[in-house]
Amino acid sequence: MYRTNTCGELNASYTEKNVVLSGWVAKIRDKGFVVWIDLRDRYGITQLVFDEERTPKQVLEQARGIGRETVIQVSGTVIERASKNPNMATGDIEVLVQKLVILNEAMLPPFTIEDETDGGDDLRMKYRYLDIRRTPIKNNLVFRHKVTMEVRKYLSGQGFIEVETPYLIKSTPEGARDFLVPSRMNEGQFYALPQSPQTFKQLLMVGGLDKYFQIVKCFRDEDLRADRQPEFTQIDCEMAFVEQEDVLTTFEGLTKHLLKEIKGVEPTDFPRMTYDEAMQRYGNDKPDIRFKMEFGELNAVAQHREFNVFNSAELVVGIAVPGAATFTRKEIDALTDWVKRPQVGAKGMVYVKCNEDGSFKSSVDKFYEQEDLAKWAELTRAEAGDLILVLSGETNKTRAQLSALRMELGERLGLRKPDEFAPLWVVDFPLLELDEETGHYHAMHHPFTSPKPGQLDLLDSDPGAVRANAYDLVLNGNEIGGGSIRIHDKEIQAIMFKHLGFTAEEAKAQFGFLMEAFQYGAPPHGGIAFGLDRLVAILGGQETIRDFIAFPKNNSGRDVMIDAPATIDQDQLDELGLKVR
Repeated sequence: MYRTNTCGELNASYTEKNVVLSGWVAKIRDKGFVVWIDLRDRYGITQLVFDEERTPKQVLEQARGIGRETVIQVSGTVIERASKNPNMATGDIEVLVQKLVILNEAMLPPFTIEDETDGGDDLRMKYRYLDIRRTPIKNNLVFRHKVTMEVRKYLSGQGFIEVETPYLIKSTPEGARDFLVPSRMNEGQFYALPQSPQTFKQLLMVGGLDKYFQIVKCFRDEDLRADRQPEFTQIDCEMAFVEQEDVLTTFEGLTKHLLKEIKGVEPTDFPRMTYDEAMQRYGNDKPDIRFKMEFGELNAVAQHREFNVFNSAELVVGIAVPGAATFTRKEIDALTDWVKRPQVGAKGMVYVKCNEDGSFKSSVDKFYEQEDLAKWAELTRAEAGDLILVLSGETNKTRAQLSALRMELGERLGLRKPDEFAPLWVVDFPLLELDEETGHYHAMHHPFTSPKPGQLDLLDSDPGAVRANAYDLVLNGNEIGGGSIRIHDKEIQAIMFKHLGFTAEEAKAQFGFLMEAFQYGAPPHGGIAFGLDRLVAILGGQETIRDFIAFPKNNSGRDVMIDAPATIDQDQLDELGLKVR
């Protein structure tokens, strides 16, 4: 056998036992009369010792010639270490080696395979199989496994059935761009890789399966960022004979289960907030409620003076930064420059210091009295020692700018603590969004989302006012799940397609299979999908997902390890009936 034990399990109870270990050479220390090697496998590190008195001479010479990351097998006796290492799980012992077998020699790695490596992101992604040997990446993948196992455990316990749905499907015009797959047997026609299994899980409800889930790969051909990949994994779920409350209760249960089993945290509060309330209080629909700094709208108390910047603004809004009245003018100027960056887009910022003696000092003192500034403090909930920061302009843009500033300050002040978890349901989203460029409405979630009860008639008179029977689960300022109650009536679905600009012929061509299925007894149903990559990263105390994916793409959507995407040869193109410009 290659090993009797792993490199992470040996301790003092194994003393004087003979063991066989296999793994990678992590470190070598040669003192002449004695050689130490740290042997690494997935489970940990064990120190091996070779010395002139107790190790066969040939074995000692072998040890001296080994390079790092060489794969070896050793046989020997567990002995007590003279100098124990309390920072290692195996730090009380070492293995006195009697036999060494080189299983595979290794080249010198292009970066140091240690927790704190000298390899940059690009280099580590090119040699990802080496990066996975490092403890942080290995632990992240083990952590992801634990999360997925707990998801399956909880949902199976709730009566859900895991069902696989197709990867080769039909392209639809809704949502992001599809990845397309040409069909060799049907020349000139294409499959699409699914952006989600949405229609299939609805068809499973028509099929009577009642409770479905799937941990499934999805694909979107869109611009990338730190928390987005072209291929990603969803915890996809659907339930029949449910209303919104049933779905929220079930998946609060899943979130509580994961936080308890994975992090040892038991949240007692899952607040709910409407979309409109979230936008007004925090400036975005996925607020981080681990810290305050709620918006205070100041139009009524800031637009009565001769300050034209505020008087001409659609919205004047501020936040109170706790304890920040001590910020220097240089620090405040730096924040002003930060909000004026193109990524944020503000034209300027007004500040008010709330002094400990109850007075105020602001950048607009010549326009406002102390009584005015006291009202600003009241509306922003500022206390003595706080700093009020105010932005103004067009409502939606200003809210987005102040939201970005709030999150930046939360980060700088250490208020976004990775070991704290604050879940939140955001509900009552707009059903439709207006595209300002085209003047047309499109579905905010997807075209199968049901409007709130009693609001269907508003689609004709005031489509922007219609609220969706939709909900997002937010955790620490990140949307980790989103879903809705679906339309299950063919006529209502036809009305929705009409308002999204589909002709009857286009709707039938794209979604005729679903409309037909509804005629055979579709139950009321709804569901949710969690972004597994993002959920795992947040539970792991991070907000970037790449280190929790075994083989991620870079920010250009490339796999630099296998060099994909790549060109294909002309024979393949001819077989598919394709021409490349």
